[in-house]
Amino acid sequence: MIRVFSGSDRAKIAEEVKKVLGEGYEVFDGENLTEMDIMNICVGSSILNPERKILVKDLTPVGKKESAVDGYAEMMKYPEVRHEIVIWETNLSRKKTYKDFIARKDVTAQKFDLATPANARDVFNIFDVALRDGPKAVAMLEKIEENNDPYQFMGLLTKNAIDKYSFRYGAREKRILKELSELDMQMKSSGVEPWSLVKGFLLRLSSI
Repeated sequence: MIRVFSGSDRAKIAEEVKKVLGEGYEVFDGENLTEMDIMNICVGSSILNPERKILVKDLTPVGKKESAVDGYAEMMKYPEVRHEIVIWETNLSRKKTYKDFIARKDVTAQKFDLATPANARDVFNIFDVALRDGPKAVAMLEKIEENNDPYQFMGLLTKNAIDKYSFRYGAREKRILKELSELDMQMKSSGVEPWSLVKGFLLRLSSI
């Protein structure tokens, strides 16, 4: 199995590497690999170590010279890899060879990015729109959800609802706070994808 990890959350990637490879794995610097090195990584083994655990750092690009081999193109030459290999990319390739490589059945690619703190103004705007038009609010959320954390977003939603209740003390504001409390519990315990729960709340908000 081959896994490709990338993204800005280096701590999470390091955690995943340890989870997959455990202790005592081999480490290779992709920039210094030759064609023979890549062949050794893919198919090389010994009687004492028939199935290896390998971490390759930055296979893209392989080497610092313009004439350096394309690491992913080289790995494509070996369709049967029995070792456990993790490739940790800090500069993800946009080459076609990379895209072809991660399309292989024995390859999985995962990106781990640090969540960007939710922008309070964006959250408040979405909340205000959802009070009148749930589908429009969901459409607004979908434009920013990729770069935000659902739990941070939920926290700002709750703060906005509390502020509105403190200002008006109305029955509707009280019902909204109750719904948010239930939503918070669902996000922590239901196992349903958090953004789906948030969107469901936004769709219901205009009728609360």
